[in-house]
Amino acid sequence: TPAGCFPDFTEMMKALGYPRLISMENFRTPNFMLVSEVLFWLVKRYEPQTDIPPDVETEQDRVFFIKAVAQFMATKAHIKLNTKKLYQADGYAVKELLKVTSVLYSAMNTKGMEHTEVSEEDSSKFKFDLGSKVADLKAARQLASEITSKGASLYDLLGKEVELREARAESIARPLEINEAEKMMKIAIDNILEQVQKTKDMLNNVALDEANLEARIEKRKLELEISQKRLQTLQSVRPAFMDEYEKIEEELQKQYSSYLEKFHNLSYMEQLLDDHRRTEQEMFE
Repeated sequence: TPAGCFPDFTEMMKALGYPRLISMENFRTPNFMLVSEVLFWLVKRYEPQTDIPPDVETEQDRVFFIKAVAQFMATKAHIKLNTKKLYQADGYAVKELLKVTSVLYSAMNTKGMEHTEVSEEDSSKFKFDLGSKVADLKAARQLASEITSKGASLYDLLGKEVELREARAESIARPLEINEAEKMMKIAIDNILEQVQKTKDMLNNVALDEANLEARIEKRKLELEISQKRLQTLQSVRPAFMDEYEKIEEELQKQYSSYLEKFHNLSYMEQLLDDHRRTEQEMFE
C-alpha cells in the first residue's frame, strides 16, 4: 500500500542527504510543491548539469515539469515513472519517488556506505553522479555494436583467406628484381617532388594574390577618403538660387493658407445654400 512506503522512503531520503525532514503527514493530502521539490532534487543528484526548469506555478508548467522529469529518468536512468500518480502528489506519488530513491540508495551502499552509520552531516556532504555510469553504459553499448560489425567483417575476410593465400604465396615466390624496384621508387619520388613543387607554386600564388588584394584595399581606401572630402565640401557650400528658393517657398506657404481659408468659406456658403434650398422646397410642398 502507499502508506507502507513512507518509512522506507523517508529513511532513504534522510540517508541520501535531503535537507528537509519528510513525514507521512506531508502526503496525506496532495502536496505538489513538495513532490516537485523532491523530484528536482533527485534529478540533480543523478545529473547536476541538467536543465529541467523548476517552475511549477501554473498548471501547464506542472505538466511540463512532470513530463520532463519522467523523460529524463527514462532516458538517463532507465526508470519508468507513472506521470499521473506523480501529478496526484499524494501517497501514490511516493511509490513512484521510491523507484528513484531506491536506485540512489543502492548506489550509495555499493560504495561501502552503510545506511545506519551515515550521520546527518556526512549524508549532507554525500555527492554522487550517475551521469558518468550512464556515459559508460552508452560507450559499452557502442563498443558492443562496433565489435559485432568488426566480427562480421573479419568473418568475411577470413572466408577469402583461401584465395588470398594463393595470391600471397605467388607474390612471395616471385623473384625480386632490383632494377624494377629502383625504377618504381624513382617514379614515386618524382611524383612526390612534383606534388611538392605544385604546393610551393600554390603558396607563391597565394602570397601574390594577398599582395594584390592589399594593394586594391589601399586604393579603395584612398578613393573613399577623396569621396568623403568631396561630400564634406558639397555639404558646406550653399547651392545657387537658395535665397530665391526660400522666398518662393515662404510665398507658397502664404498662398496655401489663403487657399485653405477660401476653401473653408466656399464650403460654408455651399452648406448655407443647400439649407436655403431645402427650406424653400419644404415651404413649397
